[in-house]
Amino acid sequence: MRVQVPPSAPYLPWNLGKGFAALVAAKEEMLTVLVTIVHVVVCVFLIVVVLLQSGKSADIAAAFGGAGSQTAFGPRGTATLLSKATTWSAVIFMITSITLSILAFNAPTSGSVLNGTKSTTSQPAPAQQTTPPPATPTPPKQ
Repeated sequence: MRVQVPPSAPYLPWNLGKGFAALVAAKEEMLTVLVTIVHVVVCVFLIVVVLLQSGKSADIAAAFGGAGSQTAFGPRGTATLLSKATTWSAVIFMITSITLSILAFNAPTSGSVLNGTKSTTSQPAPAQQTTPPPATPTPPKQ
C-alpha cells in the first residue's frame, strides 16, 4: 500500500526514505575510516614504545642466573611510564582490531570480489593428433 505525501507536508531531514540507507552507509564508512586511522596511529605508537623499552635483566649475568633475586622472572619494580603506555596502547590496539573486524563483517557486499574483472573466454584446446606407437621390428630370419 502506497501513501501519497502532500506537498504541504513539512520536510523532516531524518525521514529520508531510500536516502536513509545511503546516509547510514556513509556514516559507517566514516566510522571505518576513523577507526582505521586510530588503529594505524596506535600501531606505530606501540612499535615505538616497545622498541624504547630496555629488556629486564638483559645483561650477561642474567644468562647464567645472576639476576640477583630468587623470583622466577627476576626482580619486579614499579611500572614505568613506558610499560603503562605499552599496556594501554595494546588494549586500544585490540579494541580497534575487534571493531574493524565487526565493521568488515557487517559491511554490505554486492556479489563476488571478481565482479569487476574481465572474464576471459576459454577456447577449446586444439585436438591432438594421436600417432600409433612405433611398430616393433621383427627379428630377421636365418
